[in-house]
This record gives sequence, C-alpha cells and structure tokens, in this order.
Amino acid sequence: MESFIKKTIFNKSDKDSHRYFMRFGLGDYKRRFLISLTSGEKIKIKTSFEFANDLVRFVNENKSVKFSGKILSKEKAAGKEGKKKAGVFVYEISESSLEEFENVYYYLLDANDSEIVLKIKKSLPKPGKDERKIDEGFCSLIIDKKYWPVLKEAFFWDISECKKVSIEHEIKINEIILPKDEKDPSKIRELAMRKGTIIRKMNIDGKVSSKEIPFEA
Repeated sequence: MESFIKKTIFNKSDKDSHRYFMRFGLGDYKRRFLISLTSGEKIKIKTSFEFANDLVRFVNENKSVKFSGKILSKEKAAGKEGKKKAGVFVYEISESSLEEFENVYYYLLDANDSEIVLKIKKSLPKPGKDERKIDEGFCSLIIDKKYWPVLKEAFFWDISECKKVSIEHEIKINEIILPKDEKDPSKIRELAMRKGTIIRKMNIDGKVSSKEIPFEA
C-alpha cells in the first residue's frame, strides 16, 4: 500500500487522498501530516490524526488481527446499529476483522498482538489552523522490525536506515480548481481540487532537510 501523502507527492492523488486536503483553503499551512519514528528492538511510530486510516489499513493488510474502537462512516452500515452525530454514523466495535464495513470515513481503532500494537484516539480534532495545537501522538504504532520493508515503502520511502526520524509537511495552496458544470455547493466543496506545493521537512538522526514538491489533490 501507499500512504495518502506518498500518493499525493507522486501525483497519484485519488478520492481517498483528496479528502485530507478538503479542509484547506488558500494559504500557507505549516506543520501538517506529522509522522515520527524511533527504531530500537521494535519500531515505534507516532502520527497526527490524518494517518489513522492508513495505519489501520497497513496493519490489516500485513497481519491478521482484530480491531476494537470506533468506526465513523458517512453511510449507514447494513445490519449495524450506530449513532448519528454531526453527519456521520458512529459504530462501536470489538474484536472485528472490519470486513463488514465499507466506505469508512475514519477508523479510530486499536489492535494488539505480540508483533503489533496500534492505538488511535477516539475523537477527531476540531478543524483549525494553529499548528501548535496539532496532536503529533494521535496515533501510535509499535511494530516488529521484520515489517520495516513494507512500512518504509508506505510511509518512509525517502529515508534509509536510521534511529530517529520526524517528518512534517507545510502545505501551500495557491489555487482552488472548481469542478465544471456543478451547481450543488456541497458537491463543489467535495470535488474542488487544491493546487500548490508541499514542503516535506525531515529530521533524520539530527540531520535536517526539506524538499518542495508541486501537487494537485
């Protein structure tokens, strides 16, 4: 798999990666899409909330585990009882393989076995522009080092072996491309593309670097 930020940077933006940019208007947004890694006997990862779905998918694709917590969906899941709140259905699950859920908005889930420990907070943060308030530990993953090759491919494709990494992104939106021939305001908001640059800032074992990439998502 590829994380949403990798797909965006490599010009492979799809509906799933597009959604993470919908909250941005024109402007400069610092310290977004945070992810860090510490490598020891196991690999420890912490991220901001945007990586929740990718981390759940990564775990689900690489290990047979059961998940517990909350699933947020914009569509009602067949045969499931959920509470509707702020336009989404909230489902409490326990020891689930996730097969019964489709078109999920957010996975706020935990999983735990001898090789993988995933923990995600159970309430999404409120929208805001203040980078100082972004929770860099919204998601955490402790995983056996044998998963490093696939983990690197998905999230850390541009780094080599290291002990500590912290990555943040600055998002500069200079154009919003509106869909043609669409009159519905909600659809316009949903389909409008953001165009600008992503500055990927990395601190790898104390060595700081950055790269600027044009994007459209």
